[in-house]
Amino acid sequence: MDVRESYDSAAAAYAEHLSEELARKPLDRHLLNRFAEETRGRGLVADLGCGPGHVARYLSQQGVAVVGVDFSSQMIAVARSLNPDIDFRVEDMRHLTASDASFTGIVLFYSIVHFDLTELPPVLREARRVLVDGGLAIVSFHAGDYIVHRDELFGAPVSLDFRAHLPESVVDVLHSAGFAVIEEVHRDPYEGVEYPSRRCYLVARAA
Repeated sequence: MDVRESYDSAAAAYAEHLSEELARKPLDRHLLNRFAEETRGRGLVADLGCGPGHVARYLSQQGVAVVGVDFSSQMIAVARSLNPDIDFRVEDMRHLTASDASFTGIVLFYSIVHFDLTELPPVLREARRVLVDGGLAIVSFHAGDYIVHRDELFGAPVSLDFRAHLPESVVDVLHSAGFAVIEEVHRDPYEGVEYPSRRCYLVARAA
């Protein structure tokens, strides 16, 4: 079972457990609010690795024109059913169909957790390709240097390696991909709400 098949398997259970998680994550909402302030009314934003669409929905509620992208067709089916007014597309974030400079903003909320460090450069170069010059990106991930393997996710069978990344390594990859990192935020996990890992958020501008 690969990553795509795993998320196809877990899509319904994943949405049931996480589609409302932002209500319990004040820093995430704060950062998304600021992102929305800068991108609202300036063009289309892409939520890459959107899962069941909860981040896309939150941004849409803040007045942002947003499209959700995920390579799990079952995740996209769930996202569409929960958010029928938002455009969701089945695509691989490593090979987007969008033309150059199509988006004014890019969101990668825990979307890099299944890539190792050697796989990140082409992912972030593709994000830069579809982002307008000066466009804004926000990337969040588990901070550290470890891998957690799961054969089950919310009761569904999966085979997934969740990778934490060293913030300085992701900053270096963003720079090499054509981004200027303008803010770095860390937080401890919200107890009882999420996996107990330290979190990192990088805000970057397309150079």
